[in-house]
Amino acid sequence: MAYKPFLTDIKTLRERARKHIENGAVTEGYTGDRETVIKLLNEALATELVCVLRYKRHYFMATGIHADSVAAEFLEHANDEQGHADQIAARIVQLGGAPNFNPEGLLTRSHAEYVEGDSLTEMIKEDLVAERIAIDSYREMITYLGNDDPTSRRLMESILAVEEEHADDLVNLLGELGK
Repeated sequence: MAYKPFLTDIKTLRERARKHIENGAVTEGYTGDRETVIKLLNEALATELVCVLRYKRHYFMATGIHADSVAAEFLEHANDEQGHADQIAARIVQLGGAPNFNPEGLLTRSHAEYVEGDSLTEMIKEDLVAERIAIDSYREMITYLGNDDPTSRRLMESILAVEEEHADDLVNLLGELGK
């Protein structure tokens, strides 16, 4: 069996690092389609922003006997989604793209919908539907990213794990409300 070095020799690594230095984190070893990855990440960013807005509305509009505990959950989820949006925006910039925060077209870029809901139960259900949409779309993004962009893949995997926790929280809230 022929010897296969684990790493490129140091001299070559150093030379490659000096080429195209303006590309920052994106080196010659990056095999993803940057344009497509940035587009997907901007869609995920829009999804997170729409979720922040919906959860915030639900937080302020929650009423009824169970409103305080449910509203607290809505606020926690809104804050989590804002954190996800920030992480995704930072990754887009690392890849040399521009995060799209423009409110015009936000809903068309988002995978999730913005449905207000009239009752606490409707709000929880709409949030659960949105989480389920995010779970499926993020899972597809993760599969697409594969080994071509492991950093974006790991970011989306960590966000996916939180979205799954949110869905579980919402199912539990529905159970507590007897719905």
